[in-house]
Amino acid sequence: MARLRPGLLLLMATVALASRGVQAWGSSKVVRKFQDISESYVYVEQALWFAMKEYNEASKDEYTFKVLQILKSQEQVTDSLDYLLEVKIARTMCKKASGGNENCLVQRDPKMQKMFHCTFIVASKPWNFELNMLKKECQPV
Repeated sequence: MARLRPGLLLLMATVALASRGVQAWGSSKVVRKFQDISESYVYVEQALWFAMKEYNEASKDEYTFKVLQILKSQEQVTDSLDYLLEVKIARTMCKKASGGNENCLVQRDPKMQKMFHCTFIVASKPWNFELNMLKKECQPV
């Protein structure tokens, strides 16, 4: 019986694994690509709450920001539920030290007004109570 060389055996194993679509460590296989989903869906609301919490914590502004309008909400299924959210946000009259911003009014003084168009992608694993920010991009409006 012929003896296979270790290099040839490794090459054959690599080709076999690649042909079966084995994923690299740390990559997510997309089961369902991004599709529109209702902005009132509970996991969309949760993802948006998380995105704004992360935004406000990272912002150097002394005031909190809140969502004025949801422009797009989509869901993608991978090893998690990924939510793509496009929103218009604005600076409120509440300072960060005051806590939550759910009841805060948007700045009325033109000198204090600030608005951004933001795109967030949040990965959610509700079965593990996990939320992770995958993307956060904001441009002034």
